[in-house]
Amino acid sequence: MPERLAEMLLDLWTPLIILWITLPPCIYMAPTNQSQVLMSGSPLELNRLGEEQRILNRSKRGWVWNQMFVLEEFSGPEPILVGRLHTDLDPGSKKIKYILSGDGAGTIFQINDVTGDIHAIKRLDREEKAEYTLTAQAVDWETSKPLEPPSEFIIKVQDINDNAPEFLNGPYHATVPEMSILGTSVTNVTATDADDPVYGNSAKLVYSILEGQPYFSIEPETAVIKTALPNMDREAKEEYLVVIQAKDMGGHSGGLSGTTTLTVTLTDVNDNPPKFAQSLYHFSVPEDVVLGTAIGRVKANDQDIGENAQSSYDIIDGDGTALFEITSDAQAQDGIIRLRKPLDFETKKSYTLKVEAANVHIDPRFSGRGPFKDTATVKIVVEDADEPPVFSSPTYLLEVHENAALNSVIGQVTARDPDITSSPIRFSIDRHTDLERQFNINADDGKITLATPLDRELSVWHNITIIATEIRNHSQISRVPVAIKVLDVNDNAPEFASEYEAFLCENGKPGQVIQTVSAMDKDDPKSGHYFLYSLLPEMVNNPNFTIKKNEDNSLSILAKHNGFNRQKQEVYLLPIVISDSGNPPLSSTSTLTIRVCGCSNDGVVQSCNVEAYVLPIGLSMGALIAILACIILLLVIVVLFVTLRRHKNEPLIIKDDEDVRENIIRYDDEGGGEEDTEAFDIATLQNPDGINGFLPRKDIKPDLQFMPR
Repeated sequence: MPERLAEMLLDLWTPLIILWITLPPCIYMAPTNQSQVLMSGSPLELNRLGEEQRILNRSKRGWVWNQMFVLEEFSGPEPILVGRLHTDLDPGSKKIKYILSGDGAGTIFQINDVTGDIHAIKRLDREEKAEYTLTAQAVDWETSKPLEPPSEFIIKVQDINDNAPEFLNGPYHATVPEMSILGTSVTNVTATDADDPVYGNSAKLVYSILEGQPYFSIEPETAVIKTALPNMDREAKEEYLVVIQAKDMGGHSGGLSGTTTLTVTLTDVNDNPPKFAQSLYHFSVPEDVVLGTAIGRVKANDQDIGENAQSSYDIIDGDGTALFEITSDAQAQDGIIRLRKPLDFETKKSYTLKVEAANVHIDPRFSGRGPFKDTATVKIVVEDADEPPVFSSPTYLLEVHENAALNSVIGQVTARDPDITSSPIRFSIDRHTDLERQFNINADDGKITLATPLDRELSVWHNITIIATEIRNHSQISRVPVAIKVLDVNDNAPEFASEYEAFLCENGKPGQVIQTVSAMDKDDPKSGHYFLYSLLPEMVNNPNFTIKKNEDNSLSILAKHNGFNRQKQEVYLLPIVISDSGNPPLSSTSTLTIRVCGCSNDGVVQSCNVEAYVLPIGLSMGALIAILACIILLLVIVVLFVTLRRHKNEPLIIKDDEDVRENIIRYDDEGGGEEDTEAFDIATLQNPDGINGFLPRKDIKPDLQFMPR
């Protein structure tokens, strides 16, 4: 501790001694025609210089100033003398007063107004304020009048090594790949020192490592951290703590220092192969397990992490390569063995597989460390299970002719119990697939019979499902689809494809094709349809028409002569016999209606009615309809006019003289003389409506009035 104190005092007083020795030659100037302001730490020197200057110059006095220096962090028992102000106007009679103003005047710096001595009364810190600008002036002691203009000068705070280096961004974190070569750069750090980097070595830093050897090293000047050992293994140690020191004064004794920590993490590289936890795995699986079910998992451990630990699994050998498969689980990093095809305990009871795990991402830098893969053996034992019946075929296709007899056998299905116990099987039809109950099945032998007649023209295919059930265990059932195709027989006669109606022009030519017809047959012969056309035997020698078979299986009807007249015969009926090529062949007779029509010279049909024949030449049917409509309209107008005239000539009021009825009233009562005569109003009897003064009019329809019930 005494040695440390001695070093600090030496660092503190050395600049003061140097300043005291070098200051007098440079603190004063003697410009022409000006008086001087003298600044120095030696009063004797100042006075002597002032005397010489007064002898050499008699011009107007003025201030001559320079910089002053003061050490920071000085804390003695007395205020520290910074400098002294003096003017040649001061004869020593104490009539001049010195005034100091500016930065820190009176608070940090104090002046003796008689002697001009400037003292620092507070401890200074260069890092807070490096220099102060002040103004000095000499005034008359009694009147306070300025004797000379004021002048500015600067007091600079000299630095001492009072700040230790600091790592502002610490603590630090860095990464470097494992297995890196010697001297691989990790990161760099930076420390700062608040001391003056220009004055002395207070801010000159040197870096070193206090903790972290022998793994890492640091450049003393640049603070670059590098690996000091090659091939550091993350799997052995992943994280390192390095303590770094920065020391000022160039690292010499007495310098201040600061430290920080650097955490270095080794990142992973693929330098380790996968390794199975065990060389032999045992799994068991029931024979009735569903396809795709996971049977077991195998895992190859890898000391690496992330994608460097990813492995792919494959089955490379064994007697179950066709029945099993293995997939990789990217999350759990293991292999899942699944079933690809059904198992049969009765056929094979165990399987052996050889599986391999290999790294997906291989780093070629470490390929020389050996193959990055491993193998293991997997034994799978198949367990017996009560299996459902098995049909001899996964699907069945049966054929039956549509004219098959009822209860005839159209096919058979077979099934067996694959278990060792071999339970008997019972067959049935799923009636949801045979709602019309067209088929039956023998429960014992699986023979399918016909229950209702079939018609291929209504339905060609029938799809039913057969159920096989174990008698000893009804829960064990199997289903199989059965497709039944109905084969065609020739049971439908051919007929016209549509309703045909032919038109024959009166001005047609002999041999002209009147109509082309085609036939259709609901049956579907294997060799296709072939139709034969003929006329009825009694019409073979038809004088008007003949027929001609075409290559496309159609028929053309031709006229034998011309000169047809629709007035003589408007319609001809031509029966045609159509036969198919079935065995036995079927035939039917279809009648073609032929109408005689009037045509233009181009053969375009214009009219086929007999009445149209008597119309004037050039008058169309539309024009005739328009004329008839006009005539009817005129007749209606005439009838309305005559009717209105008749109503206009009739009187509107029924008069008494128009009543031809006799005014005789008959009754069976005995006459009462004049009283009886006055008892009846003859006018009222003649016209009862006239009682209320109302007479009916013939030209107005009377309103109907109904009495309430």
